[in-house]
Amino acid sequence: MMKVIEIDNITKKYNGRVAVNNFSLAAESGKIYGFLGPNGAGKTTTIRMIMGIIAPDSGTIKVFGEKLSEESKKRIGYIPEERGLYKKYKVSDLLIYFAKLKGLSSEEARKNSSLWLDKVGLKNRANSRIEELSKGMQQNIQLIVALINNPDLIILDEPFVGLDPINTRNMKEIIYSLKESGKTIIFSTHQMNEAERLCDHIFLIDKGTKLIDGTIGDVKKKYSKNFVSVEFQNRMLNFDDIDMIENVYYDGNKVEMELRKDSNYNELLEILMKRGNITKYEISESSLESIFVEVVTNGV
Repeated sequence: MMKVIEIDNITKKYNGRVAVNNFSLAAESGKIYGFLGPNGAGKTTTIRMIMGIIAPDSGTIKVFGEKLSEESKKRIGYIPEERGLYKKYKVSDLLIYFAKLKGLSSEEARKNSSLWLDKVGLKNRANSRIEELSKGMQQNIQLIVALINNPDLIILDEPFVGLDPINTRNMKEIIYSLKESGKTIIFSTHQMNEAERLCDHIFLIDKGTKLIDGTIGDVKKKYSKNFVSVEFQNRMLNFDDIDMIENVYYDGNKVEMELRKDSNYNELLEILMKRGNITKYEISESSLESIFVEVVTNGV
């Protein structure tokens, strides 16, 4: 399968400071990729290099199997970190303007504008000026601008920032539908819960360096710690003699136990049942957020 994006060892420096360091990634069609990292990690710089806004100091970037061109740019839908729309324009005029810039005919531009406004629930605001819309509505318009010409690759820089719960849900539904139609979606975020729900594959970058590259399942398998939440009828305090327990966190009668790799949950349950009456026993895995914090903090 042809890679939609291939990045090979790109580096970017600003005044001697390394913003992106020897970074590589590959993305295929029909998948959602999360580009994760704390603020200032290098996510936006990398996205700008993919879009040809800035050039890497070294390394190569291929989009649709070739160096980015004006023609291939038309196959990319992009929402930048800095949102910007012409505030005095009417919504319909703005969408038609951008659609024509991307190569659509007047008829196609009007048709697609109407379809997308209906999809995001803003058809009744077609004649409103951009400045009259709420922040969430404006972000929906920015999304339509990115998608109006049916691009094959969609790059969204922090798409959930500033959205209320309803617009967040709508954004996720649109991202899912794009994936189902075979599109490639890459979105940057520092909101781990959204990435965990949406992504097939994640890249974690910190201080310009890639720390994690893998599917959600593989990342959890490699980095997740085993946790057991146990609730006793009476307060229990001492588990130091149980070798499979690495750390214990107490909260009244509730105990969170971090287990060593390859621990046997059934064996632990048998041991604990001899210690006292258990009213609750739940097995859980590390969240993507806890893995993110652990890797960024400790570099594991």
